[in-house]
Amino acid sequence: MMFRIAVAGNPNSGKTCLFNQMTGSNQRVGNYPGVTVEFIKGYADFSEEKVEIIDLPGTYSLTAYSQEEIVARDFIVNERPDVIVNVVDASNLERNLYLTTQLLELHVPIIIALNMVDVAEKKGHTIDADKLSAILGIPVIPTVASRGKGLDKLEAACLQIIKNKTLPKAVTYSHELQHVLPELTEAVCRYPELCGNFPPRWAAVKLLEDDEVLLAKMKELESASVLEKELQAAKALIHAHSNEDSATAVVEARYGFASGAAKEVTHMSEVSKRMLTDHIDRIVCNRILGPVILCAVVYILFEFVFGCAEGNWIPTSFTFDSFSSPVGLLETFFEWLSSLVNTNIATPWLQSLLSDGIIGSVGSVMGFVPLIFFMFLFIAILEDSGYIARVAFIMDRVLRVFGLQGKSILAMIVSGGLGAGGCAVPGVMATRTLREEKDRLVTILVAPFMNCGAKMPVYAMLIAAFFAKSRGLMMFALWLISWALALCCAFFLRKFVVKGEQTPFVMELPVYHVPTIKGILMDTWHRTYMFIKKAATIILAISVIMWALMYYPRLDTAPMTKGIAAAAENLRQKTAATPYAVLFAGDELDKTIEEADNPGSIQSQEQLHKQRKAFVKQLELYKADENSKVPEAVVAFERFTKQKDVVVNNFAEQQLLHSFAGRLGKILTPLSEFAGFSWRENIALIGGFAAKEVVLGTMGTAYALGRDTVDKPEPLSKIIQHDPSWNKLRAFVFLIFIMAYAPCIVTLAAIKKETGKWRWALFSTAYSTTLAFILATIIYQIGLLFY
Repeated sequence: MMFRIAVAGNPNSGKTCLFNQMTGSNQRVGNYPGVTVEFIKGYADFSEEKVEIIDLPGTYSLTAYSQEEIVARDFIVNERPDVIVNVVDASNLERNLYLTTQLLELHVPIIIALNMVDVAEKKGHTIDADKLSAILGIPVIPTVASRGKGLDKLEAACLQIIKNKTLPKAVTYSHELQHVLPELTEAVCRYPELCGNFPPRWAAVKLLEDDEVLLAKMKELESASVLEKELQAAKALIHAHSNEDSATAVVEARYGFASGAAKEVTHMSEVSKRMLTDHIDRIVCNRILGPVILCAVVYILFEFVFGCAEGNWIPTSFTFDSFSSPVGLLETFFEWLSSLVNTNIATPWLQSLLSDGIIGSVGSVMGFVPLIFFMFLFIAILEDSGYIARVAFIMDRVLRVFGLQGKSILAMIVSGGLGAGGCAVPGVMATRTLREEKDRLVTILVAPFMNCGAKMPVYAMLIAAFFAKSRGLMMFALWLISWALALCCAFFLRKFVVKGEQTPFVMELPVYHVPTIKGILMDTWHRTYMFIKKAATIILAISVIMWALMYYPRLDTAPMTKGIAAAAENLRQKTAATPYAVLFAGDELDKTIEEADNPGSIQSQEQLHKQRKAFVKQLELYKADENSKVPEAVVAFERFTKQKDVVVNNFAEQQLLHSFAGRLGKILTPLSEFAGFSWRENIALIGGFAAKEVVLGTMGTAYALGRDTVDKPEPLSKIIQHDPSWNKLRAFVFLIFIMAYAPCIVTLAAIKKETGKWRWALFSTAYSTTLAFILATIIYQIGLLFY
């Protein structure tokens, strides 16, 4: 039997760091909805006992005001973990103990991990862990999760609690609550359908607290009026004693218990030194310097990412005389893989499926994995250091002007708002931290404008093709534009669609931490792995479907074959009287073409080999300088190969236009051409409704199917760069459209799940796509006047 341990605690208490230390890399995503998309589960061995550890959403209470609180509470009540590890920030003991009191109310096995005791000591706080344990009636283990300190004792305490099935003692509250709770608890016990898995005393406390979930259950009872009368009598008695409503009395009782316990066990030094955090925050959170520093951090992020991912720093020889970039190595690998397929697979449809449909599309996405990795790495450092909370504080003033609040920043950052590399799905679900429904809805509708990791490969490809000399600056500009779009849309939605009062923003700023290498690498790998997994599953499946739509139905190849044959016959006639005529006769022409495309590829010792080799050298000389003195046969052959490429590429383009996807793309062209998009881009954008990564993959397939790439596969960025229909204006317009148009299908499902209505998901698609098209059209049409 595997034991289950739930890790609960306030945000910024070191909960996730402790979880990572306990589980290492042995983690996976569970099926429970949480603060992002799911809970993270991990596994560990405690003294040869296999345990499952669940990282619950970080929350300040279990009052069920926010979705996070409901999810955490429901998991504890319904899933019944064997023990809860309550991670408590020792430097903010009183505030953290408020959640502890609510966990104690649930009457489940609990252990406190008194975390960040080193930070508390720097503040001048000394906490008596043994005394706190005696007051609460549960084990209290001091820990420093970032360094793994105290984990052995914590693991041993977990096993002891599990094996002994030790439960905490009941929390003692104020006199008026203690007076009414026994009778109300007894009344609740008469209704098993009300309690369910809930402890009766806890259910009684929640009824006094006006908990919506419990009140709804009470109203469903057949004899609800009887229990309601007893509840009202208890509330009246509390009001008579304290002159307060019962909900306020419960909250104050908890705070009183937490405050009293914290004061009992905490010793403050006479002169507590002002922490480095306070000095840093004077600069970082300054009203003027804060935004400037934020912009600088984001700009450095992009320069760092492009410098590491696309800079030539990886040696490609043992002599260290040649270097390549991580992206360049992957591009070379996929080019080699494509050539391998084209050379060894003769079946046309299978060759096209593997080379164009899979390698051309998935390879286009996978080629930017290094970019995504370094993006996640930088963001993980910022998160682990505590800077992300400062971003929320800095942005609160700005966001409130546009109808949002400071907590909205968390959803925006998760969606990619700090730079890129995020995802709109967890961003939408992170809005559960917002208590006001209208704040949640507006944030949900604008979060997809952020530059998520799915958009990054498209951005990187076009930037590499047209803005290579200012990559960091271009990404910084796209970051600013994404925020401008989101804020303007939020303002519009607040004014005309989702009207209502804004709620105040309250958030505690955690102390700064030196990020741990292990924690950063684990977090970076987990996010990168999810990106790779998505490319290898969802993107692969959609890419194969898109390939089929672009490959079928097939045209008759006879016109192409006839065109190539006519060009070859013309070549033979012009070179009939030359010594090279034998190289163009029958099957020898194919060998000559192959040798010309790949010098040295034909290694046979046949008599014509030396002559063919000499001919190819003359051909290379002519390609380097068309004014060079070479035989006329060389010039005729070069003209033939160009004519052959034109015939093949024209047929490939006609074939793509004839396909199902090509016909749909062509139908949309009269409208899309106002924004500068051709039928090929229309096909890619249609695929992007499923997932934004598909845009790049579909473009790779479309441009591969639309030209002859059998012998000379190239990265999509180079193909686009040399395409005469593309330029910087078209590239920039395409980037803006990708940024703004419809959220992917998975995000739409998340929007429906969070709002409970498909109409908001459909509204999100309609208004964002309309906005994207209007912006793209305006920019393109104005750009044509100056370009």
